[in-house]
Amino acid sequence: LQKILIFLHVTMCVVIGKTLMILFPNAMKRYILKQGEKSRMNKNPKFSYDNWGPTFFSFKYLLFVLKVKWRRLEDEAREGCPAPNTPVVTCNGEVRHLLDFMQDNRPLILNFGSCT
Repeated sequence: LQKILIFLHVTMCVVIGKTLMILFPNAMKRYILKQGEKSRMNKNPKFSYDNWGPTFFSFKYLLFVLKVKWRRLEDEAREGCPAPNTPVVTCNGEVRHLLDFMQDNRPLILNFGSCT
């Protein structure tokens, strides 16, 4: 049921967005550029609006957003419930699952950090 609701919501947003891009291209370009500022996408000199802007509200965009949102349904952690077995990428670029790193009955400790 959650997947159906997400599908309907994302599809409606894409249809409305695509319609607005056709009817008001300049206003939508300003809106998309503003979204690019939030994600800092427009700070990358290798990308221009012409490279990524028209991809918004396309069929590929719809499929990508659905895939991400559906995966996030599975990644929800709740207190007292088993941990989600989310996919992770090793330093070698290999895709594994979180629980693949469990060893016997030892606790699995996750350490998150960032390098700037």
